[in-house]
Amino acid sequence: MDTLTQKPANAFSANTGPKRRDRTSRGTTVELLVQGAHCANCIAKIEKGLAKFDDVREVRFNLSTGKLTVRGDSLRPAALVTRVEALGYKASPFKPSEAVSADEEGERFLLRCLAVAGFGVAFVVPLTDSTQAVWFGVADMGPATRAVINWLVALVACPTALIASRPFFRSALRGLSAGRANMDVPISLAIILSLALSVYQSVLHGSQTYYDAAVMLTFLLLIGRYLDLRVRRRASEAARQLVAMQAVMVRRLDDKGAMQTIMAADIRPGDRIILAAGERSPVDGVVDCESALIDTSLVTGESAPVALARGLSLHAGSIVLDRPITLHATAAVENSLVADIARLIEAGQQIRSRYVRLADRAAAAYVPTVHITALAVFVVWLVFLHASFATAITNAIAVLIVTCPCALGLAAPAVQIVATGALFRRGIIVKSGDALERLAEADVAVFDKTGTLTTDRLELSNRNRVSDSDIQDAALLARASRHPLAQAIARAAGAGPVAEGIQEVEGAGLEATIGGAVWRLGRADWVGGAIAEAASTSLWLRKGSSAPICFLFEAPLRPAARETLAALAKRHIVPRILSGDRSDAVAAIGKELAISNWQSGVGPKEKVDVLNSLKSEGRHVLMVGDGINDAAALSLAHVSMSPASASDAAQSAADIVFNGASLAPVVSAVDVARQSRRRVLENFAVATLYNLVAVPLAASGMVTPLIAAIAMASSSLIVTLNALRISIPRGAD
Repeated sequence: MDTLTQKPANAFSANTGPKRRDRTSRGTTVELLVQGAHCANCIAKIEKGLAKFDDVREVRFNLSTGKLTVRGDSLRPAALVTRVEALGYKASPFKPSEAVSADEEGERFLLRCLAVAGFGVAFVVPLTDSTQAVWFGVADMGPATRAVINWLVALVACPTALIASRPFFRSALRGLSAGRANMDVPISLAIILSLALSVYQSVLHGSQTYYDAAVMLTFLLLIGRYLDLRVRRRASEAARQLVAMQAVMVRRLDDKGAMQTIMAADIRPGDRIILAAGERSPVDGVVDCESALIDTSLVTGESAPVALARGLSLHAGSIVLDRPITLHATAAVENSLVADIARLIEAGQQIRSRYVRLADRAAAAYVPTVHITALAVFVVWLVFLHASFATAITNAIAVLIVTCPCALGLAAPAVQIVATGALFRRGIIVKSGDALERLAEADVAVFDKTGTLTTDRLELSNRNRVSDSDIQDAALLARASRHPLAQAIARAAGAGPVAEGIQEVEGAGLEATIGGAVWRLGRADWVGGAIAEAASTSLWLRKGSSAPICFLFEAPLRPAARETLAALAKRHIVPRILSGDRSDAVAAIGKELAISNWQSGVGPKEKVDVLNSLKSEGRHVLMVGDGINDAAALSLAHVSMSPASASDAAQSAADIVFNGASLAPVVSAVDVARQSRRRVLENFAVATLYNLVAVPLAASGMVTPLIAAIAMASSSLIVTLNALRISIPRGAD
């Protein structure tokens, strides 16, 4: 009987590159922290700006974490920092602690600007509108009183609007300095022109000023930007916690047993660290103490604590519950399980779906269109309609404000961020940004059997035909082996003693002398005795010259397997089974799951042939598999998923990895994918309808800059709030 060391059920592959888009390159990899980017145009500018250099092979910028990953030949970090700064952004070597603090500082800066703008709105708006000036006891204003109030408003509106608009001004200047106009350029121009026109009107003692439009535009845009930031933070909060884990302090024991306090990033394999009750492990390691209760919910998705004894593995992200423990680190922080998860998340966030790419291109083309349209409106009103300069510039400002493409720019990214964040909190990691888009199109679900529909842990299937005493006797030998069949007997018997003098015969089984008789547990032909044809998943126990006892095993169905396949069928996704197992085993699973469309004895090449056949029929296949032999099919499928217990090759090929033993996440992912598609299309409809209505009204002079500011900000808020409607049902229906 071969000794088998199994991969932990919750282990993730370290190969985290997104399918189809990411190819691991040999050479240098540099990670930088970039500050000042906040939109899709920023991502495009950074990635395209660096990709044009000959020594750069691949560029990926993660807006949520601020991490810029550059791969290439002989890259120099200092040169990359210079290149990024030339694009108008601040860059530095990526450090988790600095990434977290920079993000928090950015949020505080936005809040300070929002507070200044809020003060300006509260003071300026009531005074600017003469019909509301009664609030201040000046309802019957003469020209002199109006002039005084206008200058009073100007003294408040100009500094508050300019100070609060710093996020837009900085972004616009960065874009212009790099030779590109981003979405903040028309916003900044609209704010400055509104203030300038208002001051011009005040100097001429005009009756109409637009201080209220400037401060209101700034206030509403800041609300939208802050909400966008909060959406991103909410979606990636768990991922940020993983990054923050690398910045914690830990206690390490040196060779003499003295305790040192070091950064988690300084831990190396072989180090001994002390974790107190309530502390989370920042690295993978092996427990070096008596049994302790561990919360593994971040790693496995299971809420129930587990007991880990000496010599067992503990993954990074697990929390010690009841007592201090000593841990022998087996990996550095950057090679731990949580680092692998973080890389999976980053891979998914860095690849943008077709909808997001479409919105990016539209937003990029939108900026020059906005300026041209506003200029055309100004010329038409001034030259052809013979309007006054004030009227012409007012209508041009209204067009500038109302056509800011914020809603369009947020339409798809907001949905993608909320959807992937919601799935991550349920243990479902989206590795590719367009995976949900493809999953929403799936109409056939192809499942592997062993390890996918069934668990990867065999269980004793004929326990009702074997006595308890025989199980306990077999366990005396089985507890000494790591073979999955022996472990199944040990689990069935529970804790107990181990026989002395056990010898393991490679490829055959276990042998020991007990009570003067030779006991054997293993293959039928090795155990001996009158044994008929033996099943492939069986062990035999023979105690001396007594008749051999047969133990049969089977892999039970994963939790919620029946419900998952039934739920997929209700969603018009036809389930199928493709397995390399023998016909009787696959037929039994098919009958148990009420699936008549199954194939057995299907090898890797045959699975690919089946998927190609389905593709030629116009079907969109969701492939769910876990083995090395499934990797080719997972790569070929329209979209693919694998459990966290899958092989490295399967996880690398899959678009989505789900945690835990249950198959219910498959249905949850489908539901979220379809919700996401609906929300994106709804957001595009809102943005399109808004522009079709608002632009003509603004160009015709029927919309004031204040109303334009409210309308524009409202459209952005609508698409953001619509994205937040995405929810995950509990379990499979």
